[in-house]
Amino acid sequence: MKILLVGASGVLGTAIAVELGARHDIIRAGRTGDVRIDIRDPASIRAAFEEIGTCDAVISAAGKVKFAPLVEMTAEDYAIGIADKLMGQVNLVLIGKDFVSEGGSFTLTTGVLAHDPIRKGTSASMVNGAVDSFVKAASIELPRGQRINAVSPGVLLESMGGYAPFFRGHEPVPAARAALAFSKSVGGALTGQVFSVL
Repeated sequence: MKILLVGASGVLGTAIAVELGARHDIIRAGRTGDVRIDIRDPASIRAAFEEIGTCDAVISAAGKVKFAPLVEMTAEDYAIGIADKLMGQVNLVLIGKDFVSEGGSFTLTTGVLAHDPIRKGTSASMVNGAVDSFVKAASIELPRGQRINAVSPGVLLESMGGYAPFFRGHEPVPAARAALAFSKSVGGALTGQVFSVL
């Protein structure tokens, strides 16, 4: 398969590229990589798809949110996650549906905070829950037999250096194990699912 991997240079994206790269043609996209893309900008997304042409699968391992105490959060702080991790991934689907082959797939990334919140994580919880719901709803309307799923990993082991204070008591997930869920989504037949990796 020809797979567009957005966020390929991050911890999770790197693990996904290793997992799927032995069997598929991976096009790495992000701030660096084979294709430059800014998921906050629909024009950038469209330009990236026009550059690569038709693909069989799109994986998003990208998305930014702000972590801060609820009492300090502003509408502008929430807008960061809405514009980036939520609408960035939604726009990958809205624009990408015209470039993904018949029977192709989208796999988005959410996270454990959708159902297991932490202090300072209201934006991440909100956005992850919204992406999960979008995936379920979009799965019944995508054209040409296209599928869509989300992968919802726990905090990544490789990221605990920066996130450990937020995730006390959470068992971290190795990125390589989380990457297996992306392989399941791309290579399987299910749609409208949220694959939790805890």
